[in-house]
Amino acid sequence: MALFGNPPVASKSLRVLARLLGYPDAQLRAHLADMRDALHAERALSPSRLAELDALIGTLQRPATLDVESDYVALFDRGRATSLHLFEHVHGDSRDRGPAMIDLAQTYEKAGLYLAEGELPDFLPVVLEFTSTQPPRVAREFLAEMAHIFNAIFAALQQRGSAYASVLGALLELAGQQAQPVQVAADEPIDAVWEEPVVFDGCSSKGQGRPDQPQPIRIVRKDGLGEGART
Repeated sequence: MALFGNPPVASKSLRVLARLLGYPDAQLRAHLADMRDALHAERALSPSRLAELDALIGTLQRPATLDVESDYVALFDRGRATSLHLFEHVHGDSRDRGPAMIDLAQTYEKAGLYLAEGELPDFLPVVLEFTSTQPPRVAREFLAEMAHIFNAIFAALQQRGSAYASVLGALLELAGQQAQPVQVAADEPIDAVWEEPVVFDGCSSKGQGRPDQPQPIRIVRKDGLGEGART
């Protein structure tokens, strides 16, 4: 995704956080020191949060490359509670997920941003790359709309003792929210039928909300959302 335009406040931090949530291959690890420097130079996050992110970066820099990569796969690809695909937490495998994907991809395209082949629009690093191109107020509001999902993933990562929880805590901080852990149900086998999760108070993993309640998140284009970004 090529990004141009006047960068908003915290744009560098958002891009670094997006990269930290990506697969920790050799290319990512080669730039970890630069990413840490960018976070500290922009100073968009509190000192305590920066210290937590420093600890994560230190973990990713450890010599056991295969362990770092396998830990990432086990953490993010083998359970819904820690999934980085946001619509997984909202729509699950329901038919609503497809149209939501299309709408979000169109939001990116209207802003002049296009996904590379194979990228899914609801993948959190992609969402953060897009958010980093938006004006400060719009970016903050956009993050705040997703804060309850960030908080759910944050809690799931904390339960697993993962340093990646610091990234979700940083996103909540940038959204003007507090990282409050919430109760997360234990992971079931990935092919099991999920019941009503505690996290979303009635929003099932199949994406069906209560009859009298709206879905807990709806990522849509807002007025002015495409400002400051073009390819």
